[in-house]
Amino acid sequence: MFVFKHGCRNASRTVARRFDRRCASRIAIPMETPPFPVVEHCPSPTCQCRETPQGLDIERETNLNGSIASYAEQVLISTGRMDWKSRIEEEEEGVLVRQLKAYLGRGGKYSDPFHNVMLTNSSFHPTQPLAHQTEATGTPIPTGKASPFSSISNNQSASSHETPTASAFLLPSFQYIPAIPTDPASIEAFIQAFILPSQLHQSHDSLTREQKNVLRRQPERQKSFVGARKADEILVLICGHGGRDSRCGTLGPLLKAEFEDKLRRQNIPLLDEPPVAEAVEVETEVEGYTPTARVGLISHIGGHKWAGNVIVYIPPSFKANALAGKGIWYSRVGPEHVEGIVEKTVVEGKVIKELFRGGIDQERTMLRV
Repeated sequence: MFVFKHGCRNASRTVARRFDRRCASRIAIPMETPPFPVVEHCPSPTCQCRETPQGLDIERETNLNGSIASYAEQVLISTGRMDWKSRIEEEEEGVLVRQLKAYLGRGGKYSDPFHNVMLTNSSFHPTQPLAHQTEATGTPIPTGKASPFSSISNNQSASSHETPTASAFLLPSFQYIPAIPTDPASIEAFIQAFILPSQLHQSHDSLTREQKNVLRRQPERQKSFVGARKADEILVLICGHGGRDSRCGTLGPLLKAEFEDKLRRQNIPLLDEPPVAEAVEVETEVEGYTPTARVGLISHIGGHKWAGNVIVYIPPSFKANALAGKGIWYSRVGPEHVEGIVEKTVVEGKVIKELFRGGIDQERTMLRV
């Protein structure tokens, strides 16, 4: 038995505490296992791919994980164009995005800091105008005439109130709205029907019932938008916003062509035509079901210094894929990564950690690794 002299026991405790602190600082804090399969690195390509242009100033030191801002919905507006002005709301045809920004942006009627909505242009072609639009009452009206949400005075001709329409995907709701009339009343109805949250954040508990009703979704209004339906396509979205940053403007079209090639190699059918106006039922329960895919360029989503920036949305109907219903964000993507992304993420349902910025699921949980 050891006998400590007076003071030695306290000294030994002090040394022990110092040792414990020193050792504790080296203990790795366990991280929660991601709710999806992960691979550390993107596989090297097995076939020839396009060359990355020289001289692009890509930042390669920062850890990408968690570098996307939280959002509840991405409104992906079909423009049929490959590039846009730096501020997409300044485009002459940007009626929808301008009014959405006015309603949803800071100070707007439907502004909600707990329900962030991302407005993005895409190169997808909009659906051709419907033969008819239907009012909430079920009364058909000719396309191009007054919106069912607008009022027309008796002394005004209907021809002076022809209403152009826009088309948009909503993600991660995985919905497609083929015909959104672009007059203010119809855009407000679109927001109420599809964009607002179904359940308000608890921070809104102090609001009056009337105030809550303004900010809460009104799903009964969805039936006024003919052809609105779930989106069953795989969507590969690549920032190609050259009007905002030359790096994405250079890499975007290159990556788009590369993704199209590599998806075809995996026998995944590509859709190039605009979505049809009327909903077409897709049989998704058959064995071996694989969705079709669309590849498009999109406007600014942040992180130009990490070009190329890619979002892959896997539809909920692709149940064999562990990432079904999720949107996966990648950065620093070059042509040499595309084959690996298609193989690992699109086909096998795995996240590639070295390229991963973050993601979102249908519960609006932001995903990290």
